[in-house]
Amino acid sequence: MALSSWISRLRSSSRPVYTKFMNYLSHEHGATVPRSPAAVERLRGPSFSHWESSLLPLAFTVSAGSLALHSYFNNCPSCCEAPNLDQTDKRIGGTDNTNFVVKGSHREVPKELIEELSIICKENMTMDYDERYYHGKPQNSFHKAQNIPDVIVFPRTEEEVSKIVVSCNKHKVPIVPYGGATSIEGHTLSPSGGVCIDMTQMKCIKSLNVKDMDVVVEPGIGWMDLNEYLEPYGLFFPLDPGPGATIGGMCATRCSGSLAVRYGTMRENVINLKAVLANGDIVKTGSRARKSAAGYDLTRLMIGSEGTLGVITEVTLRLQKIPQFSVVAMCNFPTIKDAADVAIATMMSGIQVSRVELLDEVQVRAINLANGKSLPEAPTLMFEFIGTEAYSREQTLMVQKIASEHYGSDFVFAEEPEAKKELWKIRKEALWACFAMEPNSDALITDVCVPLSRLAELISTSKQQLDASPLVCTVLAHAGDGNFHCVVLFDPDNEEQRKEAERLNRFMVHAALDMDGTCTGEHGVGTGKMKYLEKELGTEALQTMKRIKAALDPNNIMNPGKLIPPHICM
Repeated sequence: MALSSWISRLRSSSRPVYTKFMNYLSHEHGATVPRSPAAVERLRGPSFSHWESSLLPLAFTVSAGSLALHSYFNNCPSCCEAPNLDQTDKRIGGTDNTNFVVKGSHREVPKELIEELSIICKENMTMDYDERYYHGKPQNSFHKAQNIPDVIVFPRTEEEVSKIVVSCNKHKVPIVPYGGATSIEGHTLSPSGGVCIDMTQMKCIKSLNVKDMDVVVEPGIGWMDLNEYLEPYGLFFPLDPGPGATIGGMCATRCSGSLAVRYGTMRENVINLKAVLANGDIVKTGSRARKSAAGYDLTRLMIGSEGTLGVITEVTLRLQKIPQFSVVAMCNFPTIKDAADVAIATMMSGIQVSRVELLDEVQVRAINLANGKSLPEAPTLMFEFIGTEAYSREQTLMVQKIASEHYGSDFVFAEEPEAKKELWKIRKEALWACFAMEPNSDALITDVCVPLSRLAELISTSKQQLDASPLVCTVLAHAGDGNFHCVVLFDPDNEEQRKEAERLNRFMVHAALDMDGTCTGEHGVGTGKMKYLEKELGTEALQTMKRIKAALDPNNIMNPGKLIPPHICM
């Protein structure tokens, strides 16, 4: 009796450790752990009493160690970080998360680090609140962070970046790389404060190799500025994400754009790069050779790592010749499934299109409102064909025939530069046109991607949910490679609308995953898509990613809280 009473007090004194341990077991192994006294009593029996009496020596040890363990769990960093919890006990980035405000632990930046950074960066750093708020609250992201960066630095050279990283690693202060700020999944949030490294001052073109059709650039240059520089040489860089995106950020998120159907994504268009690792080492991942079988493919490891493994400081890009001739075509369809079917049929025919873009009737309506146009408000496909004049026109006629077989109408095409530019302007300004419909709204912008054969099914299924929602939702797609985008407009002050926007996002992601697709085709993971990675990739893959992260960044300073769900343990 006395023993039972003593163990009861022991269990009570160790409750914080016990609770954390039980939570860990239930989450990691799917075990259903009884919590209530009644549930515990149901487990008790003769064997339980024997177990209780046989653990007296162990009980003394646990009692002595419980305070130390409690301190460990609450104060010390761990290779297996505890998930950040919001006030409703939902894991940020976990599978049950619905909260869009990313919370993190924050501690004051040491004065010694501030002094070291001021020596390294001189006048190229700031602690001004407005500047920190601007860098910590990306305008295009549905996701927000509780904290903002403590310091913003603007390095001018690779060596400065290395010194900054070394100092931050020494003081175990988080680092968040920052580029054009066009990412939309919370990549540049600073949930734990720390140092934001703004790379936009590193925007030099270091060398152009016209005969090799490659260029070496710093990460802060924008893709539009780069193409303006390349145009006189008859070359261009074929990836075209949102205006304002920088090369470093495009590498970090493994972005693509409307031309990916012909030229591939960032993964295929980066020859090599240089990056500063968490210990300050500067690593070059390869040579300028167009192919290599030498060693691990570190270039592809860094592309898509979202700043969690290193800070990219130099990139060698593959270039393309500016097409000799091009035709832009547009066609309307009675249903969005018909439009998607034509995109699939076009790709299956072997026609070498350079763009296949799909817009639903709601998106076309937004374009009409924003630009004073009178386009038919129906599901629409836009194509671009490139090559010689004869070849481009031949492709156009072939696609026109395919479209007519799927109830396509109003097939128009343009060959003159200004007319083509005007047509593509419709697609490029689609996001901003949406706000003409709901001027005071915020936007949740999401993307998923599926095997091409499932695109029509995904869009049709998603469209039923979108049309039934009280929110204004538009559909855009890079239809040639199965990449489907949606813009959901909602009132930021209306909690029910925000939850509805997240519900639609969740529906589309799970629909894509059920079709053997991915939760993001080109936007990246950041904080917004972490909660879907376990279903898509599996625990073993995420554990492998975590091991790589721990090996390269043992202090977890590189963009912490992104990409890898925090509940994943090694």
